[in-house]
Amino acid sequence: MTREVDASGGADGGPGWGAYGTAAGMALGFAAWFGGFGAFLVVASLGAVGWFAGHLVDRGTSLREFLDTVAGRRP
Repeated sequence: MTREVDASGGADGGPGWGAYGTAAGMALGFAAWFGGFGAFLVVASLGAVGWFAGHLVDRGTSLREFLDTVAGRRP
């Protein structure tokens, strides 16, 4: 009896979100190990900023459009 296992990874054949999460966790771990808690916080905050910028680019939203939406100003 054989059983097929779904391939891990993204729909386009690239790495899935789990691989990205693992890489981010490893980067945070190395920063904490070698640089202490302060380095951990710096790497985590820069990672969050990078994720946010990538999210805006993926959605096709500019920073100005996002800030206008947050402030309640509609064009």
